[in-house]
Amino acid sequence: MNSTNEQIATILDRYGEPADGNVWRVQGQAFIHHKTLERIVAQANITFDPPAILRAERDEAVLLVVGRMGERTEWSIGEALVNVNYDVSGSESAYVYAMAEKRAKDRVILKLIDLHDVVTSEEIPEFESSPPSCNETTSAPELDLEPGIVVELKRKLDGAEAVEAVIALMRDAETQRSLAGLAPDWKDEVLDHAKSRMVALGWTPKQAA
Repeated sequence: MNSTNEQIATILDRYGEPADGNVWRVQGQAFIHHKTLERIVAQANITFDPPAILRAERDEAVLLVVGRMGERTEWSIGEALVNVNYDVSGSESAYVYAMAEKRAKDRVILKLIDLHDVVTSEEIPEFESSPPSCNETTSAPELDLEPGIVVELKRKLDGAEAVEAVIALMRDAETQRSLAGLAPDWKDEVLDHAKSRMVALGWTPKQAA
């Protein structure tokens, strides 16, 4: 386990990313934040071809993605099927195409940077909010699971029925206090979730002049 952790930390260090705060384990499996992989894309100059749609259904999407890093080329398939490998709770909307694309791209990135023993956080969403088992121990460089406040804020955002409601929630004093106590990556996770919810409700970002 230790040698694997050291290998993961060494690879991440090449791209300016610490393992601590970016990688954690659940039942022995190492997971990495999707946001971390997005930053690595920029550092490693990874590019992607337009995805090929293999399956397009109301509750299912399967995409083929090809990624390139220098002379290396890798491909992978991402899939999302509601209530099978993509859970949607409450009033949350299902974004099967976005999830399939995230999974495919993350898998390609992990191949290109040789992190074969690590899985993206988008693979099994329920792992992100599940507490570790009582006999499971974590050690650096590993990260705690998604904080409960992040799960709760996402749930509230998913329940917002209007753009104004999302804005009001994010400006709320209690929300601001919660965000101030989060690590930067978790704060970004909530902010991105809020933006995605606003877009789903019809909000369009103003184009820069």
